[in-house]
Amino acid sequence: ADEYPSANVIATDITPTQPSFVPPNVEFQIDDAQLEWTFEPESFDFIHIRYLQGTIGDWDRLYSQMYKALKPGGWFQHIEPDLQMLSQNPEIKVDDEHIFTRWAKIFTQVGETIGCTFDFSNGKLSTLAKDAGFVSVTPQTHKIPIGRWPKDKKKKELGTFVGLSFSQALDGFVKLPLCEILKWSPEEMQLFAAEMRKVLMNPKTQAFGHVFSVYGQKPERPKESSPAAE
Repeated sequence: ADEYPSANVIATDITPTQPSFVPPNVEFQIDDAQLEWTFEPESFDFIHIRYLQGTIGDWDRLYSQMYKALKPGGWFQHIEPDLQMLSQNPEIKVDDEHIFTRWAKIFTQVGETIGCTFDFSNGKLSTLAKDAGFVSVTPQTHKIPIGRWPKDKKKKELGTFVGLSFSQALDGFVKLPLCEILKWSPEEMQLFAAEMRKVLMNPKTQAFGHVFSVYGQKPERPKESSPAAE
């Protein structure tokens, strides 16, 4: 909205967690992306969605609604994190018993239990986009450091921000999936979160994760052929 002040930006969320100070061309709406979209067909030039892992029961339907809401020639972008975190330290083996692997398996199980996947590996975003009818579908994978361990200044800043955000949100993020869905005790949940935080924020771990993104275009409307010259 700051970069394109002439654009009208509509931001939706299921909860009222919007910031107080926003550009004047931004409008916030409380809405559930899983319900029938109320936007007019072919009313958007660009749609961006991100971090909806574990919240959508029918991704094909969401992509279909996104396709319908875009103008012909409009673009979309979708971003989701990978469940499996890794270590850049060659001395650390991320095997089946490592907290990073257990984390991925646990949230895969949660997704299967509730019917809302957390797993977007193996080109799932591209498949959704192509099945919906988008063209020029372009997948990307971004390596994101977690913590202050990178030597590069920009990567260190990014890793510090990501690590701090993850650490602060960790307990709230795992509470409902583990205690309400998988029926863990609060003590089990707290121990799991503490282990994850300790390993993740240890500079020796050199933790990183991947973020998957995909963008694509709704095909242009075919041009009407001009009447044949008499």
